[in-house]
Amino acid sequence: MPDSAPAPLPDPVPAAAARQAAARYWRRVVALTGALLLVWAALGLGAGVWFAAALAPYRLGGFPLGFWFAQQGAILGFVLLILVYALAMAAFDRAHRRELLRAAAAEARR
Repeated sequence: MPDSAPAPLPDPVPAAAARQAAARYWRRVVALTGALLLVWAALGLGAGVWFAAALAPYRLGGFPLGFWFAQQGAILGFVLLILVYALAMAAFDRAHRRELLRAAAAEARR
């Protein structure tokens, strides 16, 4: 199996550019985490507890939809949230790495 680890970053990454890139990276991470936590709360509390009575007239597999969300649907939603988080973080990491490589290349041209 080939090694898919990226090559190490070159040494001359300017400190100011690295700080700016890190700040942008963490803003994206915090925004993603906040959004996913809101979805998590809506799935865990909203669909399963707060809106259970409103979802009760609808049935899925013979069970009221509010019960289904509280028992199985929320768990599936949580697994999907983990998948979304993992894919988004991989994309954020790739973008951050590209940004650092561009900064290093610009520094090397000076």
